[in-house]
Amino acid sequence: MNEILNAMKTRRSCRNFKPDMVPQEIIGQICEAGTYAATGMNRQSPVIVVIKDKAVRDRLAEINAKIMGKESFDPFYGAPVVLMVLADAGASTYVYDGSLVMGNLMLAAHALGVASCWIHRAKEESEMEEIKELLHSIGIEDNYVGIGHCVIGYAADEPRPAPPRKENYVRYIG
Repeated sequence: MNEILNAMKTRRSCRNFKPDMVPQEIIGQICEAGTYAATGMNRQSPVIVVIKDKAVRDRLAEINAKIMGKESFDPFYGAPVVLMVLADAGASTYVYDGSLVMGNLMLAAHALGVASCWIHRAKEESEMEEIKELLHSIGIEDNYVGIGHCVIGYAADEPRPAPPRKENYVRYIG
């Protein structure tokens, strides 16, 4: 089977990560794959913020958990790296652009032996003053909206096999 098709069929979301840091070279390859996602009119509206600093990662997890309505919970499941994807809301396709980046990040991670999971609530975070200040400190302006977090690391457990696909997932005309 084609490698890409196989990766699409075998990638699973991970919700239990080892604390081991992913090497920078691998993070770079995953992020580079994200930059090759299709974007509307090739505007390349998204940006990827790599968060490896444990204090920043833990504060972001705390904020994310509060948005979720939970206390004492790590919504990043122990993953040591958070790839925060934001996109310029000035592009009419920004949500789709950022979503395609997220897909590329997760598939690239899987292809490189790294586990991943899409974590929501990046939009709500990007609207908070504390996060806006953090983003401003690295040159990202207010018009950028959070799309998602791709948390990456090494899986602490074996992934489960994919459940069967639902009936009538694909429909044909003609």
